[in-house]
Amino acid sequence: MSILFVEYPKCTTCKRAKKWLQEHGKEFIDRDIKEDNPTVKELTAWIKKSGLPVKKFFNTSGMLYKEMELKNKLPNMKEGEQIALLATDGMLVKRPIVVTEDTVLVGFKEIEWNGKLNKAEG
Repeated sequence: MSILFVEYPKCTTCKRAKKWLQEHGKEFIDRDIKEDNPTVKELTAWIKKSGLPVKKFFNTSGMLYKEMELKNKLPNMKEGEQIALLATDGMLVKRPIVVTEDTVLVGFKEIEWNGKLNKAEG
């Protein structure tokens, strides 16, 4: 199973998630979200595959999200506009993101990762 691990290296949650992947013997492609922001095409595919609403892909605790007052603006934006906005800056995107052939996980929830990433092997 190939795994794409999209992270911000300074993020403590991302560090914990990367450690989890390593401890569970997962091979992954590491991608710095600040250096290589997801594209509109990637985000559109990931959102569809995840089954989550676009809002779940926003880093709602981030400074940029707050500075842009997106809490008030997002409800009035169409889905395509929200995805285009996410693609403008990696710091707007919730992380880490794990992308496999059949799943996309956003954020690090160990129970969810155990279920989705370990199940895929067994």
